[in-house]
Amino acid sequence: MDLSSNAENLDKISGDVDLVFDSERSYDNTHRKLKNRHIQLMAIGGTIGTALFVQIGQALTKGGPASLFVAFTLWSTFILAINNCLSEMVTWIPISSPFVRYADRFVDPAMGLCAGVNFFVFEAISIPFEVTAFNVVLQFWTDKIPLTAVISFVLICYLTLNLWTVRYFGESEFWFASGKVVLAVGLIFFTFVTMVGGNPIHDAYGFRFWNLQGTPFAEYIHTGSLGRFLGFLTCLIQASYTIAGPDMVSMAAGEVQTPRQILPRAFKSVFYRLTTFFVLGSLCIGIVVSYSDPDLLKALNDARPGASSSPYVIAMQRLHIKVLPDIVNALILTSIFSAGNSYVYNASRTLYGLALEGKAPAVFRRCNRKGVPVWCVIASLGIALLSFLQVSNNSAVVLQWFVNLVTASQLLNYAIICFTYLRFHRASIQGISRDTLPHKSFWQPFCAYYGFTGTIVMAIVGGYNVFLPGNWDVPSFFFSYTMIGILPVLFMYWKISHHTKVIVKLFDSKMNRRMFTDDDLLLVAQIERHYIFR
Repeated sequence: MDLSSNAENLDKISGDVDLVFDSERSYDNTHRKLKNRHIQLMAIGGTIGTALFVQIGQALTKGGPASLFVAFTLWSTFILAINNCLSEMVTWIPISSPFVRYADRFVDPAMGLCAGVNFFVFEAISIPFEVTAFNVVLQFWTDKIPLTAVISFVLICYLTLNLWTVRYFGESEFWFASGKVVLAVGLIFFTFVTMVGGNPIHDAYGFRFWNLQGTPFAEYIHTGSLGRFLGFLTCLIQASYTIAGPDMVSMAAGEVQTPRQILPRAFKSVFYRLTTFFVLGSLCIGIVVSYSDPDLLKALNDARPGASSSPYVIAMQRLHIKVLPDIVNALILTSIFSAGNSYVYNASRTLYGLALEGKAPAVFRRCNRKGVPVWCVIASLGIALLSFLQVSNNSAVVLQWFVNLVTASQLLNYAIICFTYLRFHRASIQGISRDTLPHKSFWQPFCAYYGFTGTIVMAIVGGYNVFLPGNWDVPSFFFSYTMIGILPVLFMYWKISHHTKVIVKLFDSKMNRRMFTDDDLLLVAQIERHYIFR
């Protein structure tokens, strides 16, 4: 069925499109208030986190500059593949909590439960982690501010920005993401200027730290080729948890003005963001500081607060550059606040999507008059109250356990997206010409297979350390692989209790049945015909 050229057929399916649209809005009551500039900056800000400026130093010390650069470049290709999968589906049906609900329609309702619970848990548990990190970075300047005051202030800000209207969230992310861009681009320029001698001590160090010990590949755990491979693998694992973004953009699909104009541009710019911020960023890290720098190693071992552990700040101190460390720490502080703010939004919209599909209590479907799912926001911030566990050092360990438990969730989420796209692609071949879609991604379905394979492999090898001789540790094993074991249990629970069926026959000629149901076609009809989607 050609959905663009056969408008008459769609009208026969949908009847009065305007009435259908009104009916749908009574079901999905979010409002489309996010503008193009909001989405573009969210697309950039969603991909940049503090890991790119601070935690990346750990990977540098274990793998060396070459392994770090190659690993981040390689993983960027996987994120690009996942982006291609999401962009095609989300721009065709831009609804709230899209990839969670697509898994319902294109794979199995039980898969929709897995996708929603996995992503919600990951986003919700990340909120208290970022709130705590905010306090740690603040200690770069002073530790006199009570921890409870810092946590309360941050949570109240999140409540204010997320509870009343999505426009407040969009505006806040626009400005905070702008700060991330300034920081990322500024550090790239800092690297170039200082490496050619533009620094107080006039040291034109160039690529000196790439030739350390005769090789830019560091050895980790073992010596020789095996040690260099393990160093590269560690860098690749760091990259798989550092580089993100397309899922963040897609979560806003149900609240974007003119999504078929705005979303394709946001998805298409992913290639340039990956190249600029992550590929160049990982290259710069290996240029400005040695992977065996004693100051960097000591800062990481001592877990110094905020920017003190950043390779860039270590380089600034070596080059006797003043003031810049404070500016870097301030921008890292805003990055952390922005990350937590995004997690609140994503967690609440994921819970809302689960409620719309009947997988969460109906109360979470309720929106206020501004189109915000208030109970979903409150529930997400309720989980964020775990931040107060940090008041007790012993309880802080518990919070870190939660964070460790969901480290594989992001990779599993990407795998589900790729698998869902494979079902979508197969159905579109049988029911809808991809040439008629508002956005047609390239190299499909190769990208879906590529992304699915890469994310599954990385989820499995993420805890490889525990399998090395003498490194077995039961808690580390469970932290690395618990979510991988929980998702199949969730799948089977929903499948057995609700008697769901995996869609095997996408097109049954005897019954004249397509994978896309009448409800799907009604939704596409209103998207094709209603003015806000043009």
